[in-house]
Amino acid sequence: MARRLFSAGRALLPPVPAPTPAPVPASSSAVAEAAASLLPLLPCKRRKKLLKKLRSPRVAPIEPEADRRVPALDAVLDRDAAFRFLSRARSFMASLPPPHRIPLAEAGKLHRELGFPRGRSVTRAASRHPLLFHRTTVGSVPHLALTPLMCSLLEEERRIHEELLPARVLAVRKLLMLTAHRRVPLAKLHHCRAVLGLPDDFRDRVRDFPDDFRVAVDPDGLHVLELARWDPALAVSALERDFVVDERRVRRTFRFSVPHRRSMPLDAEEAERLDAATTFPLVSPYTNGGLLRPWTPEAEKYRVGAVHEFLSLTLEKRALIHHVFEFKEELGLTRHMYESLRKQTRAFYLAGTEMNWAVFLREAYDDEGVLRDKDPLVRFNEKLQGYACMTDMDPRLSIADR
Repeated sequence: MARRLFSAGRALLPPVPAPTPAPVPASSSAVAEAAASLLPLLPCKRRKKLLKKLRSPRVAPIEPEADRRVPALDAVLDRDAAFRFLSRARSFMASLPPPHRIPLAEAGKLHRELGFPRGRSVTRAASRHPLLFHRTTVGSVPHLALTPLMCSLLEEERRIHEELLPARVLAVRKLLMLTAHRRVPLAKLHHCRAVLGLPDDFRDRVRDFPDDFRVAVDPDGLHVLELARWDPALAVSALERDFVVDERRVRRTFRFSVPHRRSMPLDAEEAERLDAATTFPLVSPYTNGGLLRPWTPEAEKYRVGAVHEFLSLTLEKRALIHHVFEFKEELGLTRHMYESLRKQTRAFYLAGTEMNWAVFLREAYDDEGVLRDKDPLVRFNEKLQGYACMTDMDPRLSIADR
């Protein structure tokens, strides 16, 4: 049936109860709109200065039309920014040998690795999460260290990664099948490991799966992960699977409209049938897109479908655009992808600023901006963020529960 749509081609502490979910901060676009509302009240010089800041790519929203924005999805990126220190510091310090601590003098220089603003105090950033990070003194040298609770949570995270490893291997195989030459540099996978839900040591463990992967070394010394075998059962996109369940919804996901003049009066039903003639059949992202002629509707269908399938393989069905374009050559993407994605409003939502924006799969989120199908690692991250917002353990818990 789907062919009608697609063309061929062990814990250090006892388990602790889950905390209250972390609050979602206000959307940055809402803050920008509030600042813009103050423009008429300011003197001319201050008005020009604020207006210049609001027009900066660092602040200007990627979606210029306010009525098309989804504040619930915009707030997801603001939540990521609020927990940047937590996500980066836990990954960096977990890579340190036990007891996972680092001198404060050294930590203050690692603003990029630990995720705190340059020139700011790392102690101040860590003090916002007192249940997870603490300051200790070794000899006479102050250190930044993980709390016993955080060490217990990291052990829990390691167990989750072990349980999900077969599923992650499957996702990486599908990603390799999406690429033009069935190979991806290991450095790119490591850079996008958090987006794909991969453990930090995944690139060191790929040799444990000789039936699925091969590791090659290019003449320039670049280590590349190659697909060991093609599996036709995996070459089925998420849209093709969903088509069997809900054909009508999938048919409405994409729209490649046909421009026509007002002199050709068409009602809504006639226009939809005309657009369907150029929209379908879609091009499977598992075909060789390099064989398609550039700038044709088929090539655009392939590129949009490849981005859709890549996002379906991510942990939270979303990714920053620089993570998507990390695989630009492998997926055959072009610099005109913004226009292509913005036209498919039923499939994608673009959030963030012009300098740093993200792509969401709309059908993966509900109206409240909550992921419909949560991976166990997503639930763990929400639990960790809940502890990050607490300043003390619940006094109603017993010592054993702590």
